Amino acid sequence: MEALRLDWAGSTPRLSAAGAMAEQGLVTTVSSQDGTAVVAGWVGSVRDRMAGARRLLDDFGRRGVASRLPTGDYAAVLVYRDRILLMRDEQARIPLFFRESGGRVSAVSTSARRLGTGAELERRYFCRYLTGNMAQPHSELTPFAGVHRILGGEVVELSITGQMRGRVPRHVREADDLSLPGADGPRFSGAAKDLRLALENAVGRRMGRTTACHVSGGTDSTSVALLAARLLTAGQDRPGDLVLLAGRFGRGELAEEQPYLDEAMEAIRRHVPAAHPMMIDVDDVADFDDFWHHAGDADEPHAHAFRAPFWGRLHAAAAELGCDTLMTGCGADPIADANPLHLHRLARTGQLRQMTKQARAWATGGERGLRDVLSAYVVQPTLPLAAERLTALVRRRGTVLGGLGNFARPRWLRSGFARAHGYREASVAESRFVFGRRPEQSLYDAANYIAAPDPLSWRCARQDGFFLSHPFLDPEVIATMRRLPAEATFHPGRSKTVLREAMADLLPPRILGRTVKIPFDELYARGLRTHGDGLIDLCRSARHPLIAEIFDVETLCRAVREAQLGIGDSYSWDRMNSSLALVVWLEQSDQRSRTLMPVTAGP
Repeated sequence: MEALRLDWAGSTPRLSAAGAMAEQGLVTTVSSQDGTAVVAGWVGSVRDRMAGARRLLDDFGRRGVASRLPTGDYAAVLVYRDRILLMRDEQARIPLFFRESGGRVSAVSTSARRLGTGAELERRYFCRYLTGNMAQPHSELTPFAGVHRILGGEVVELSITGQMRGRVPRHVREADDLSLPGADGPRFSGAAKDLRLALENAVGRRMGRTTACHVSGGTDSTSVALLAARLLTAGQDRPGDLVLLAGRFGRGELAEEQPYLDEAMEAIRRHVPAAHPMMIDVDDVADFDDFWHHAGDADEPHAHAFRAPFWGRLHAAAAELGCDTLMTGCGADPIADANPLHLHRLARTGQLRQMTKQARAWATGGERGLRDVLSAYVVQPTLPLAAERLTALVRRRGTVLGGLGNFARPRWLRSGFARAHGYREASVAESRFVFGRRPEQSLYDAANYIAAPDPLSWRCARQDGFFLSHPFLDPEVIATMRRLPAEATFHPGRSKTVLREAMADLLPPRILGRTVKIPFDELYARGLRTHGDGLIDLCRSARHPLIAEIFDVETLCRAVREAQLGIGDSYSWDRMNSSLALVVWLEQSDQRSRTLMPVTAGP
């Protein structure tokens, strides 16, 4: 989707924004004596998009001043008299790409496909994509040769004629000085109080005039919605409407979530009685519904396209009510919980007795074996590729999905293609991103990409009128949790201890004390039962030449059959889902290119 575009008429830059998205407030254009900025998304605060865009233009207009990237979900192009700046926020929710050749940029857009029309497909990208579901957002490669991604937190400087001058990573400040009404809440212990304030600030930044919140009945989404309700109640200067968005299951194991959901809705509406609850019946929704559309229409292959039907149903309801922002509880699991990779730090620094003691506590609290805990949080981060190969050898036992983890080559990816286009190098790069030299710190960077895979939000923003936003992935929240010592966050058998303490005065008792939430496995199993045969037929009938070059199609079909039978785990299913999405994306691209081919008249 193209929200903004920069190109050149001769040596003169032309900067434009999508009119419909500008009317919705999703794209903001500001000008001053120094230049012009077009910002997709929001800087500083959703409500003050114009002021945030103007501040961005002014701050980066001062040469010689190393400006920090402000908080927000945005991609921006700033055109000054003597230079052009391209940038994205560190969380990288909104895409931005440029087409470059010979050191000169010829176009910039939020759409890789628009820039890559007619370009050769980049095979190295597909190896990078297939290493795991975090690969895309932090890799410069795109599906199109000559089209590059601006990375999260990066500032690219061009001359006024488009010559590349440099690419510099910038970082947001660790804490924002934004103060909000009601921030001084009840007294908590230090860690809980800090998290409460950071999360309240993050929610406040994301609130619009009509704010929707996903509510699932869990601790995370309920916390976000309660803070939004509290801010609406306390802030006389920020009136607004609150929509509570939830999927209702009337049958199956997910129907057991309904009592928690009802209690969450009741607690939120005690703060804002006028809040609008939207309980959407989703019993007829299954994963992989309309997979051709969800996986094929995106700018890039979308690894989580299989889950788009459920979220699309909910987002359509929020769009009908005119919501201008939609917040989720996404990201709380890795961010607001104790960091198990702290065990790796203890082992790395020689504190083996302390590491063993804490590993036993982790094992007891999680009802796991000590060996499993040490393997997951000490051995695998140290030797990720070797650990995966060993696991695959032990667990495969004749299956395609058995033992398949995050990085190892799936058996349906042809070894010749993998060798020729850098699959091993991509796996090494991905494993280093996920674990890094300090895995306990890399966890937060990786969580940003795995916890909120929302290309669906971006692709549908024009029709929905909003972007998804995730308060738990706010830089201030991440910085707060990163600073906390392990002893403040880990209590055996009780997840998200600091978050529960921080929200103890707001969360209803039933939700405050719950430790287990029913996953969406039923939706996935139903989708494979319903669409498995169709997915196999799709793979076998696909005609794009790259599909046969990349995949052993029959082995991929066998993986689908195994997943239908429940063989494998979430890691192996993610790898299969990514591959299926790529098949559909390539096939859709092939049909689109054939439609656009010129027809030569006969004699």
